[in-house]
Amino acid sequence: MKLVNKIVFSAIAAALLFGTLSCSKKSANSEKKVKIGIAKIVQHVALDSVEQGIVDYLKDNGIDAEYDLQNANGDVNTAAQIALKYKDENVDVAVGIATPVALALANSIKDIPVVFGTITDPLGAGLVTTLDHGEGNVTGMSDAIPTEQHIALFKEIARIKTLGYIYTSSEANSVSSLELVKNACQKLGLNLVTQSITNSSEVKQAAETIVNRVDGIYLTTDNTVFSALSSLIQVFEKAKKPIFSGDVTGAMNGGCVIASGFNYYKAGRATGEMVLQILNGKKPSELPVRFMTEPEDFDLLFDLDSAKNCGIEIPKKYLDTASMIFENGKLIQK
Repeated sequence: MKLVNKIVFSAIAAALLFGTLSCSKKSANSEKKVKIGIAKIVQHVALDSVEQGIVDYLKDNGIDAEYDLQNANGDVNTAAQIALKYKDENVDVAVGIATPVALALANSIKDIPVVFGTITDPLGAGLVTTLDHGEGNVTGMSDAIPTEQHIALFKEIARIKTLGYIYTSSEANSVSSLELVKNACQKLGLNLVTQSITNSSEVKQAAETIVNRVDGIYLTTDNTVFSALSSLIQVFEKAKKPIFSGDVTGAMNGGCVIASGFNYYKAGRATGEMVLQILNGKKPSELPVRFMTEPEDFDLLFDLDSAKNCGIEIPKKYLDTASMIFENGKLIQK
């Protein structure tokens, strides 16, 4: 009888053990790998840095994600197709870098969290109705820059009287920035010459159109312009006219006398933090629109080679505060 009991007990124990192992295996296999779609309007160094910052932040915080990285190549129709792709794939979070892509995601996707990255004017673009919290399934971060302060610094250092500005007429962020530039020029007593474009192939021609009518050009965070920045630099270098860039990342290879703005890689990490909060259970409507406001988030670059070419001397008080100096064809980071 004892032998029978031992056999029965052993059989029950084995069954329980096998059942436990089977359940554990089933649980492990049923874990869904996080899938994140990240789309950008064009490929250039600033937007690439945002994308990398998102990926790195999530990896550093233990998220093993599968990424669907897309580039709309400056085309809003392609952006709409990407949005539908993410919707069909049922990604866990869809991230839109730059306004046209973010709008495409927000318009097409209503039941999946959408996080926008580096949007100059999320209110004006219609992505949210308040900066205090997200709108439905949409939230994100803004790359608004201090336009008036930038132009005031440009006026002081380069002694410009007429400012040039090229913008993409189809980008809501660029149109919003145009109003800021107009207001700043009016307040600072500067004349303004503008030129609109529709795609990156028009940047060089636009630069050639206005270069002889201005004392210098100011660039805000216009993705289409920055995707063809080298052609614009070529035109203004030849004319010995200075460039002020509101994006430091795009100016690190030289060509812009002054560049001031926040670090786009850090902006990507900040966007990644919002994605992580959503993956951990936060609703987009609970997260306020985020801005880069800390001093350590910003960079200031002076290109002494370009300054010399334009006959401009950068005051020592500003050089002492710079985080980067470009000189003799090399970038020095302090």
